Amino acid sequence: MSPARHALLPALMAAFLAPASLPLQAGTPAAISADAELARHWIERRADAQGRPYALVDKRAGMLYVYAADGELAGATPALTGLAPGDHAVPGIGAKPLSAIAPHERTTPAGRFDAEPGHNLDGEHVVWVDYDAGFAIHRLRPGPQRARRQRQLATPTPSDNRASYGCVVVPGDFYDRVVRPVLGSARGVVYVLPESRPVQAWLAQLEGQGL
Repeated sequence: MSPARHALLPALMAAFLAPASLPLQAGTPAAISADAELARHWIERRADAQGRPYALVDKRAGMLYVYAADGELAGATPALTGLAPGDHAVPGIGAKPLSAIAPHERTTPAGRFDAEPGHNLDGEHVVWVDYDAGFAIHRLRPGPQRARRQRQLATPTPSDNRASYGCVVVPGDFYDRVVRPVLGSARGVVYVLPESRPVQAWLAQLEGQGL
Protein backbone atom coordinates (compact mmCIF):
# COMPACT_ATOMS: atom_id res chain seq x y z
CA MET A 1 0.00 0.00 0.00
CA SER A 2 1.39 3.42 -0.93
CA PRO A 3 2.10 5.97 1.85
CA ALA A 4 -0.53 8.29 0.38
CA ARG A 5 -3.22 5.60 0.41
CA HIS A 6 -2.19 4.55 3.92
CA ALA A 7 -2.59 8.13 5.08
CA LEU A 8 -6.15 8.21 3.73
CA LEU A 9 -7.31 5.16 5.68
CA PRO A 10 -8.57 7.05 8.77
CA ALA A 11 -10.63 9.35 6.56
CA LEU A 12 -11.96 6.44 4.54
CA MET A 13 -13.07 4.56 7.63
CA ALA A 14 -14.64 7.65 9.16
CA ALA A 15 -16.56 8.30 5.94
CA PHE A 16 -17.80 4.73 5.77
CA LEU A 17 -19.08 4.84 9.34
CA ALA A 18 -20.79 8.21 8.93
CA PRO A 19 -24.47 7.94 9.98
CA ALA A 20 -27.06 7.77 7.24
CA SER A 21 -28.71 10.93 8.56
CA LEU A 22 -25.56 12.76 7.43
CA PRO A 23 -24.77 11.17 4.04
CA LEU A 24 -21.33 11.83 2.63
CA GLN A 25 -20.86 15.24 1.09
CA ALA A 26 -19.95 15.47 -2.57
CA GLY A 27 -16.20 15.14 -2.92
CA THR A 28 -15.75 13.39 0.43
CA PRO A 29 -13.54 10.26 0.19
CA ALA A 30 -15.68 7.17 0.70
CA ALA A 31 -14.68 3.67 1.74
CA ILE A 32 -15.73 1.87 -1.41
CA SER A 33 -16.40 -1.84 -1.12
CA ALA A 34 -14.01 -4.17 -2.93
CA ASP A 35 -16.74 -5.27 -5.36
CA ALA A 36 -17.76 -1.70 -6.17
CA GLU A 37 -14.14 -0.67 -6.65
CA LEU A 38 -13.62 -3.58 -9.04
CA ALA A 39 -16.68 -2.53 -11.03
CA ARG A 40 -15.61 1.12 -11.04
CA HIS A 41 -12.21 0.24 -12.50
CA TRP A 42 -13.92 -1.84 -15.19
CA ILE A 43 -16.30 0.99 -16.07
CA GLU A 44 -13.53 3.58 -16.26
CA ARG A 45 -11.11 1.33 -18.19
CA ARG A 46 -13.71 0.64 -20.87
CA ALA A 47 -15.35 4.09 -20.74
CA ASP A 48 -18.50 1.99 -20.40
CA ALA A 49 -20.72 4.84 -19.20
CA GLN A 50 -19.92 6.72 -22.43
CA GLY A 51 -19.46 10.07 -20.76
CA ARG A 52 -22.66 9.84 -18.75
CA PRO A 53 -23.04 9.97 -14.97
CA TYR A 54 -23.46 6.59 -13.34
CA ALA A 55 -24.24 4.86 -10.08
CA LEU A 56 -23.12 1.62 -8.46
CA VAL A 57 -25.49 -0.30 -6.20
CA ASP A 58 -23.75 -2.82 -3.94
CA LYS A 59 -26.50 -4.89 -2.34
CA ARG A 60 -24.08 -6.90 -0.21
CA ALA A 61 -22.63 -3.73 1.29
CA GLY A 62 -25.96 -1.89 1.39
CA MET A 63 -24.44 1.11 -0.40
CA LEU A 64 -25.10 3.43 -3.32
CA TYR A 65 -22.17 5.23 -5.00
CA VAL A 66 -22.92 8.08 -7.43
CA TYR A 67 -20.37 9.26 -10.00
CA ALA A 68 -20.37 12.38 -12.14
CA ALA A 69 -19.90 12.19 -15.90
CA ASP A 70 -16.15 12.73 -15.48
CA GLY A 71 -15.88 9.64 -13.24
CA GLU A 72 -15.44 11.57 -10.00
CA LEU A 73 -17.29 10.33 -6.94
CA ALA A 74 -20.18 12.71 -6.26
CA GLY A 75 -21.34 10.99 -3.09
CA ALA A 76 -22.05 7.70 -1.35
CA THR A 77 -24.71 6.64 1.13
CA PRO A 78 -26.20 3.60 2.80
CA ALA A 79 -29.23 2.44 0.83
CA LEU A 80 -32.15 0.07 1.27
CA THR A 81 -32.58 -2.63 -1.36
CA GLY A 82 -35.03 -5.46 -1.97
CA LEU A 83 -36.19 -7.49 1.01
CA ALA A 84 -35.54 -10.80 -0.75
CA PRO A 85 -32.12 -11.88 -2.00
CA GLY A 86 -31.91 -12.47 -5.73
CA ASP A 87 -30.62 -10.95 -8.94
CA HIS A 88 -33.70 -11.25 -11.16
CA ALA A 89 -36.97 -9.34 -11.22
CA VAL A 90 -40.17 -11.36 -11.13
CA PRO A 91 -41.85 -11.23 -14.59
CA GLY A 92 -44.67 -8.68 -14.61
CA ILE A 93 -43.63 -7.19 -11.27
CA GLY A 94 -43.98 -3.63 -12.57
CA ALA A 95 -47.70 -4.09 -13.19
CA LYS A 96 -48.48 -5.30 -9.66
CA PRO A 97 -49.69 -2.99 -6.88
CA LEU A 98 -47.30 -2.97 -3.93
CA SER A 99 -49.83 -4.79 -1.77
CA ALA A 100 -49.77 -7.74 -4.20
CA ILE A 101 -45.99 -8.18 -4.21
CA ALA A 102 -45.12 -11.15 -2.01
CA PRO A 103 -42.06 -10.92 0.26
CA HIS A 104 -40.07 -13.42 -1.85
CA GLU A 105 -40.73 -11.29 -4.97
CA ARG A 106 -39.14 -8.16 -3.50
CA THR A 107 -35.77 -8.45 -5.21
CA THR A 108 -33.43 -5.80 -6.57
CA PRO A 109 -32.33 -7.12 -9.97
CA ALA A 110 -28.66 -7.07 -10.91
CA GLY A 111 -27.51 -5.69 -14.22
CA ARG A 112 -26.39 -2.74 -16.28
CA PHE A 113 -29.30 -0.36 -16.83
CA ASP A 114 -29.70 2.74 -18.98
CA ALA A 115 -31.42 4.96 -16.44
CA GLU A 116 -33.39 8.16 -16.88
CA PRO A 117 -35.05 10.65 -14.56
CA GLY A 118 -38.80 10.90 -14.36
CA HIS A 119 -41.78 10.85 -12.03
CA ASN A 120 -43.88 8.10 -10.53
CA LEU A 121 -47.69 8.03 -10.51
CA ASP A 122 -47.74 10.29 -7.43
CA GLY A 123 -45.65 12.92 -9.20
CA GLU A 124 -42.56 12.18 -7.12
CA HIS A 125 -39.21 12.69 -8.83
CA VAL A 126 -37.34 9.39 -9.22
CA VAL A 127 -34.53 7.96 -11.30
CA TRP A 128 -35.98 5.11 -13.33
CA VAL A 129 -33.56 2.20 -13.51
CA ASP A 130 -36.02 -0.12 -15.26
CA TYR A 131 -39.32 1.61 -15.93
CA ASP A 132 -41.21 -1.50 -17.07
CA ALA A 133 -40.25 -3.33 -13.87
CA GLY A 134 -41.12 -0.31 -11.71
CA PHE A 135 -37.50 -0.26 -10.50
CA ALA A 136 -36.18 3.14 -9.43
CA ILE A 137 -33.83 5.00 -7.13
CA HIS A 138 -35.91 7.21 -4.88
CA ARG A 139 -35.93 9.03 -1.57
CA LEU A 140 -37.14 7.55 1.71
CA ARG A 141 -40.85 8.31 1.76
CA PRO A 142 -43.17 9.37 4.56
CA GLY A 143 -45.31 6.62 6.03
CA PRO A 144 -45.66 4.18 8.92
CA GLN A 145 -42.34 2.46 8.08
CA ARG A 146 -40.29 5.67 7.83
CA ALA A 147 -38.86 5.70 11.37
CA ARG A 148 -37.87 2.04 11.21
CA ARG A 149 -36.24 2.45 7.81
CA GLN A 150 -34.34 5.50 9.02
CA ARG A 151 -32.93 3.35 11.82
CA GLN A 152 -32.01 0.64 9.33
CA LEU A 153 -30.13 3.15 7.19
CA ALA A 154 -28.32 4.49 10.25
CA THR A 155 -26.95 1.18 11.53
CA PRO A 156 -23.25 0.51 10.79
CA THR A 157 -23.89 -2.89 9.18
CA PRO A 158 -25.72 -3.75 5.94
CA SER A 159 -27.50 -6.77 7.43
CA ASP A 160 -30.76 -4.85 7.96
CA ASN A 161 -30.69 -2.85 4.72
CA ARG A 162 -32.82 -5.44 2.93
CA ALA A 163 -36.18 -3.77 3.34
CA SER A 164 -37.62 -2.35 0.11
CA TYR A 165 -39.99 -3.75 -2.50
CA GLY A 166 -37.03 -3.80 -4.90
CA CYS A 167 -36.20 -0.16 -5.41
CA VAL A 168 -33.04 1.51 -4.13
CA VAL A 169 -34.12 3.81 -1.31
CA VAL A 170 -31.84 6.57 0.00
CA PRO A 171 -32.14 9.36 2.59
CA GLY A 172 -34.08 12.33 1.28
CA ASP A 173 -31.30 14.86 1.78
CA PHE A 174 -28.85 12.65 -0.15
CA TYR A 175 -31.34 12.30 -2.98
CA ASP A 176 -31.81 16.07 -3.17
CA ARG A 177 -28.12 16.90 -2.83
CA VAL A 178 -26.46 14.16 -4.90
CA VAL A 179 -28.83 11.86 -6.80
CA ARG A 180 -31.09 14.49 -8.34
CA PRO A 181 -28.33 16.91 -9.46
CA VAL A 182 -26.17 14.13 -10.93
CA LEU A 183 -28.66 11.59 -12.27
CA GLY A 184 -31.87 13.59 -12.25
CA SER A 185 -31.59 15.76 -15.33
CA ALA A 186 -30.30 13.47 -18.08
CA ARG A 187 -29.82 9.81 -18.92
CA GLY A 188 -27.22 7.89 -16.94
CA VAL A 189 -26.17 4.32 -16.23
CA VAL A 190 -26.91 2.30 -13.10
CA TYR A 191 -24.90 -0.82 -12.34
CA VAL A 192 -26.48 -3.14 -9.77
CA LEU A 193 -23.88 -5.63 -8.61
CA PRO A 194 -24.95 -9.28 -8.33
CA GLU A 195 -25.10 -11.16 -5.06
CA SER A 196 -25.59 -14.70 -6.38
CA ARG A 197 -22.25 -14.93 -8.18
CA PRO A 198 -18.85 -13.21 -8.18
CA VAL A 199 -18.70 -9.69 -9.58
CA GLN A 200 -15.72 -10.72 -11.74
CA ALA A 201 -17.86 -13.31 -13.56
CA TRP A 202 -20.65 -10.78 -14.05
CA LEU A 203 -18.27 -8.18 -15.51
CA ALA A 204 -16.77 -10.79 -17.81
CA GLN A 205 -20.26 -11.60 -19.07
CA LEU A 206 -21.00 -7.93 -19.74
CA GLU A 207 -17.75 -7.60 -21.61
CA GLY A 208 -18.50 -10.72 -23.64
CA GLN A 209 -21.89 -9.27 -24.59
CA GLY A 210 -20.22 -6.10 -25.81
CA LEU A 211 -21.86 -4.02 -23.08
